[in-house]
Amino acid sequence: MKEQSNIPTSKVERAGKFVTTGLKVGTNYIKHYTRKLVDPSLSKETLHQDNAADIYETLSSLKGSALKVAQMLSMDKGMLPKAYTEKFAMSQYSAPPLSGPLVVNTFVKTLGKSPAQLYDKFEMRASNAASIGQVHKAWKDGKALAVKIQYPGVANSVKSDLRIVKPFAIRIVGMNEVDMDKYFEEIESKLLEETDYRLELTRSMALSRECAHIPHLLFPQYYPELSSDRIITMDWLDGQHLKEFLQGNPSQEARNKIGQALWDFYQFQVHQLKQVHADPHPGNFLMRPDGTVGIFDFGCVKEIPDDFYYNYFLLTDKEVLKDDKRRYEIYTNLEMIHPTDTPKEVEFFSGLFQHMIDLLTLPFTVDHFDFGNEGYFNEIYAYMDELYNMKEVRESKVARGSRHSLYINRTYFGLYSILSELKANIVTGASGFSPRRETK
Repeated sequence: MKEQSNIPTSKVERAGKFVTTGLKVGTNYIKHYTRKLVDPSLSKETLHQDNAADIYETLSSLKGSALKVAQMLSMDKGMLPKAYTEKFAMSQYSAPPLSGPLVVNTFVKTLGKSPAQLYDKFEMRASNAASIGQVHKAWKDGKALAVKIQYPGVANSVKSDLRIVKPFAIRIVGMNEVDMDKYFEEIESKLLEETDYRLELTRSMALSRECAHIPHLLFPQYYPELSSDRIITMDWLDGQHLKEFLQGNPSQEARNKIGQALWDFYQFQVHQLKQVHADPHPGNFLMRPDGTVGIFDFGCVKEIPDDFYYNYFLLTDKEVLKDDKRRYEIYTNLEMIHPTDTPKEVEFFSGLFQHMIDLLTLPFTVDHFDFGNEGYFNEIYAYMDELYNMKEVRESKVARGSRHSLYINRTYFGLYSILSELKANIVTGASGFSPRRETK
């Protein structure tokens, strides 16, 4: 893959890139509608492919929060046209890497020494590159290491990038600006945390230690003395990303073991720690034929407030949701229903949410669940598509759903997606959880 010798870091440079891309997207629309005059049956597939390629080219050159938004959107199947999902998914672990001189410069600036002075051997070519940083392989004292390096200017450009990328997101996703404002505040806070590598190092060490007892999970050791505010050094974990792993035709036993390990990993964090690894895309996991899986990126961690946790997981209790008054209270607490809603709106949105919840919480309500059931996921995607096209939903004047739900929903949707691709059949344990308020 071609290396990148520089990254635009000033607001003017980065904004200029978006303006140029906006002009390209506009030209693509003109081309599409000109062709459609000749052939009225022409679909938007080519338009989506052209726009996805142009937007991704810009985002991958800018890196940082702009590319991270693309990565997040790529995980939300049903939200984006397929062309965008497939193109943006490249940001998970195969964005263009930085060139050697930029890598060395980062080491000298933050650790005061070059890679050659810190490690016995350092591979200057990146092993993989994503939205916030890239990973290099190194060796020290006979041990293989993974060295994550943050791209220049990422931390300083979060706020300005999100202001610029928001109009693209609104146009692509179709979500109104009220929703975008509410959720972009949450996205901004998480992205600022993700650029704080010292915070990530602390969380990585703590969460790895807390989750070490879960069967079939592997965590690296971290090295604070070889880390800085833009560099994290940890053990190198062997394994394959999901796509490569599946190409090796792994056994169903290995798929199930990995699926069970991931399910248990997320359930333990959510219900015991009340904080969760909220970036479950395939680039953050390394899978092995023996059914073990390595987890190494805790840059995005969502802390779950008690009140939100209590109400959110009451949605998995079918008996509670049978009580209309109780259900209305839960929906209101989670900001799915608003005090300003008319009785007609309450009835309409309650019905939509009830069906969506019945679908999405099904794995929680049974002892075992087969995530290889394609019919289940087809039903989810079809319903999401139906919601996306509903006039009442698209024209809603209020954002529906707590800001906390953004990363929790994203976490479970990402987990479901991985389990679906694994076709894992696992123990979900319907009786193993009952939400309770914390007592103080």
